[in-house]
Amino acid sequence: MLITLKEILKIAEENKIAIGAFNSPNLESLEAIFKAAEELNLPVILQAAQAHEELIPLGIIGPIMVQKAREVKVPVCVHLDHGETLEYLERALWMGFTSIMFDGSLLPYEENVKNTLKAVNMAREFGASVEAELGSMGKRESGSGDGGGLKIYTDPLQAKEFVLQTGIDALACSFGTTHGIYLTEPKLDFRIVEGVRKETGGIPVVMHGGSGVSDEDFRLAIKAGVRKINYFTYMDKAGGTAAIEYIKKIEEGRPIFFTEIIKATTKEMKENVKKAMSVFAMR
Repeated sequence: MLITLKEILKIAEENKIAIGAFNSPNLESLEAIFKAAEELNLPVILQAAQAHEELIPLGIIGPIMVQKAREVKVPVCVHLDHGETLEYLERALWMGFTSIMFDGSLLPYEENVKNTLKAVNMAREFGASVEAELGSMGKRESGSGDGGGLKIYTDPLQAKEFVLQTGIDALACSFGTTHGIYLTEPKLDFRIVEGVRKETGGIPVVMHGGSGVSDEDFRLAIKAGVRKINYFTYMDKAGGTAAIEYIKKIEEGRPIFFTEIIKATTKEMKENVKKAMSVFAMR
């Protein structure tokens, strides 16, 4: 059942939970995410990130994401994650994406506002929702490289101004998380989430860099007002580990089939997604 980000986050707000948002840069992860959501009977946000264009072009995976979302029984938002250009966002909207994110977090504030407002006006023509980002987590979506290398924590008062100026539906905030693998235990400042919620009148806060955060910190973040949690790196890592373990078990001399590896990795990614979704749903 295909719905917008605004609609799915309303479900999260009513139930005081967070909705898991999972990237799907291949058909295997797409299957793992949908199977996990249906087995748990939980709403889910399916994402394509512009940074993953080299893994699978949006023109290929995008229409499949939208079609599959229409077929499953649980509520699904199909979302473009970390869109860097307005042209790329528009492509996703024409494909039927029900939500887009313009990531202007590395731009000067006024330019971020200007482009985010353009994204909002464009999305409204398609009946879609918009997420934006204020602050920086120091790394880009790929988990490699950086966004200047320095974390810039979100200012709740600036967030209030930003939301009023743009009319966005959700705000990704920087409060201590990082994209990619955590090299040290993250230290999260939930006061930022609480401050953003208070100053903006309750805007749904998005946690990026959700993989690797402890279950307890997830629960504290949700209690503070996080309603969408982006999760991909550790799901991807679970699939890679499953592939290695499968190959190790193959008897010497026996052929290794790619399709069998796919089965093993998809199953493990599904279990990883199920665990994350259960935590996000406060189960």
